Amino acid sequence: MTKLEQLIKELCPNGVEYKPINKCVKKTDRINWKSETNSFQYIDLTSANRETHLIEDTITINSDNAPSRAQQIVRENDILLGTTRPLLKRYCLITSEYDNQICSTGFCVLRAKTDVVLTKWLYHNISSTDFFTHVEKYQQGASYPAISEKDVKSYNIPVPPLEVQAEIVKILDEYSTSVTALQQELENELTARKKQYEYYRGLLLDFGVHGGAKYEHSWKTVIEIFDIRNGYTPSKANKEYWENGTVPWFRMDDIRENGRILSSAMQTVTMEAVKNKPFPANSIIISTSATIGEHALITVDFMSNQRFTCLTLKNEYKDKYDIMFVFYYCFVLSKYCLENLNQSSFSSVDMTKFSKFKFPLIPLEEQRCIVSILDRFDKLCNDISEGLPAEIEARRKQYEYYRDKLLSFEEVKA
Repeated sequence: MTKLEQLIKELCPNGVEYKPINKCVKKTDRINWKSETNSFQYIDLTSANRETHLIEDTITINSDNAPSRAQQIVRENDILLGTTRPLLKRYCLITSEYDNQICSTGFCVLRAKTDVVLTKWLYHNISSTDFFTHVEKYQQGASYPAISEKDVKSYNIPVPPLEVQAEIVKILDEYSTSVTALQQELENELTARKKQYEYYRGLLLDFGVHGGAKYEHSWKTVIEIFDIRNGYTPSKANKEYWENGTVPWFRMDDIRENGRILSSAMQTVTMEAVKNKPFPANSIIISTSATIGEHALITVDFMSNQRFTCLTLKNEYKDKYDIMFVFYYCFVLSKYCLENLNQSSFSSVDMTKFSKFKFPLIPLEEQRCIVSILDRFDKLCNDISEGLPAEIEARRKQYEYYRDKLLSFEEVKA
């Protein structure tokens, strides 16, 4: 008999009481900006990473520039759950780094009554499948769904004795660590396969410069063949720009891996925010400051932040270049960007040199032949995607199944 089984047999053999979350959490506080003179880190909905469930990209605010939604004081070990578009699963645990900082009213703040439930017990429960089934049932609004704090806290969770909670939390944390380690092994294997692909891609896109593929071709500079525009970030203070938006707004988090083809972003903005002039579909974005050289082909009308330069084929070149050939050749441009930086403390590409970078102009049939070969390489690599990434996903689902099972108890009446 395992330790957990022994604890359950001794402490709750006939099941456990279920309580709504509102009986398991404390009241939280709001800030009074009128009397506040300090500065704070502001955690908005976009600060919660949906994959890692960690906080990133906070901004510094004070009484002069605080957005209207910057109202809630958070403490170490608070749990934040995004109630706007809640099925995006923006939830996280507040670490000591963000103790006594400010979060958006777009979060429900859960502060555990630790004599009733452990913080991590509550955290695991609000990450469960059953909880998000509850969220889906109670969220309201079609284009911009949200769930009320009252409905979040109406969800009933099992409340076994604290010793049982602690043992299950320990098991889940250990299992999560082992799954993460296995995922890392699989990702290392995937990385090795991608390096093979990158090697052959380099050969196919080497037009005689390094003794690679040889075609009859001429060269065209970036400034000749592209309309070049910079991305920007609409004002965060104007919340209307960021609510009910339909235009995808791309930032580095959307790229995650150099060379992606994307049709949606984590965030959207309104047409007003982009002055009714979004970047056109089938454009390339490439980061030319901070994180250098990351690029993506965007297949919808969109906007991006200021780290990106947008490249759109001019009309006279749209019938001379296959956009997928351009996309693949941007891997060469990415490397060039890294080799041609301004000499300053802030990492950025020398845009004069950038505009002079040359793309080979070869017959369309040759472009499409190269694209076809690279597509096959990419598919093999990413279909190890039906192998390795799929295995990574399977491990994640296995963890979720195991978690949900450990959080299930027979209910007894108090």
